[in-house]
Amino acid sequence: MQTIILATKNQHKTRELSEIFGNSIALKDLTSINFDKEIIEDGNSFIENALIKCKAVYEATGLPVLADDSGLCVEAWGGKPGIHTARYGGAGLNDIERYELMLKEMKGETNRNAAYVCALVLYVSPTRFYIVQEDCCGTLLEAPVGNGGFGYDPIFFTPVYGKGMAEISADEKNAISHRGKAAVAMKNLIQTLKL
Repeated sequence: MQTIILATKNQHKTRELSEIFGNSIALKDLTSINFDKEIIEDGNSFIENALIKCKAVYEATGLPVLADDSGLCVEAWGGKPGIHTARYGGAGLNDIERYELMLKEMKGETNRNAAYVCALVLYVSPTRFYIVQEDCCGTLLEAPVGNGGFGYDPIFFTPVYGKGMAEISADEKNAISHRGKAAVAMKNLIQTLKL
């Protein structure tokens, strides 16, 4: 079984990606390998930030690295917060405080179209890497619903199921989410590669 380092300490991302990859690939996140170096994500796109994470972890381990950079792009805000989604509202806010701030700032806005975007980069070496980017389009609700998911899921409505992202099962989410679609594409790609 191929072992790939997953460049995250976010246990939600680790769980989602591990569920999708199943037993075909062993993912070890940064916590499990005691990686504590700070990575400065100062790229201008999801792909650039994922590459920054990959390079930093690869330089420390010499092993293949999989990195995700993702966020929520709000149409009325010209695609923001985008790559700044995790830091939207400033340091120290939790998920609930972030989406409550977004609801407050979106109050009265009629264009509520939004998309989750996920870039996944598999970094095998400095001269060999693979990129997949996917999205999940929907609308922002006016109040949170559901108890599942994480991040902005309680305020994100998915027309595929006619429900909020936090109201659907993990399997349903993985089938349509930005990260789910990107992970399936990457899993299929990895199965054709010799790492």
